[in-house]
Amino acid sequence: MATILIAEDDRRVRDSLDRALKLEGYDVVTANDGARALEIHADEHADLLLLDVSMPNVDGLTVCRSIRSKGDDTPILMLTARHEIDDRVAGLDAGADDYLVKPFALEELLARVRARLRATEVDDGSLTLGDLVMDLDGRRVDRGGRVLDLSRTEFDLLEVLVLNAGVVLGRDVLYERVWGGELDSESKTLDVYVGYLRKKLESDAGLRLIHTVRGMGYVAREGEQ
Repeated sequence: MATILIAEDDRRVRDSLDRALKLEGYDVVTANDGARALEIHADEHADLLLLDVSMPNVDGLTVCRSIRSKGDDTPILMLTARHEIDDRVAGLDAGADDYLVKPFALEELLARVRARLRATEVDDGSLTLGDLVMDLDGRRVDRGGRVLDLSRTEFDLLEVLVLNAGVVLGRDVLYERVWGGELDSESKTLDVYVGYLRKKLESDAGLRLIHTVRGMGYVAREGEQ
């Protein structure tokens, strides 16, 4: 089972995450600041890191940058109480793979952990969801034996959704991941591209893979009309 390193200075949050992840079967190690997290990760390489952004001494962004500067691509999920888009963008720019804004639902955190760990298990350069196969290196998409002709943006959007299959991604997250945060969250661009993808993915009456969660965003999952 995967080892998860939690770096969180709030003891109650740290202990709660420790218990919850252990109940899910993960091996868990904890740190109360960024400096200790770096020491632990250097000694016993974790499979995934949960980093609080605002920690004393060495904060989560610094930890993330330090890890990435060494060429270490261990999945990193940032935990932050900050709600401003600029703060979330800073985490992604530092090299984080994902983030959650506190307070968050435990079920969502566990889903995001599973998604990040699942992504690291893809060792042949491909992603799958049901009968959908994405060749990441060749940027080729096949569904049920049918090759799909996707634009660069369509491919990038689909990749983010499939990498996080089962996790509802908000509009802000998708705009940051696919368009680099250059578009306003009120823009209809995302909806237009989701429409393009659905038309191509479902042209042979296949089951819907991209679902709308009203008031929240979009999620990729299989097996539903």
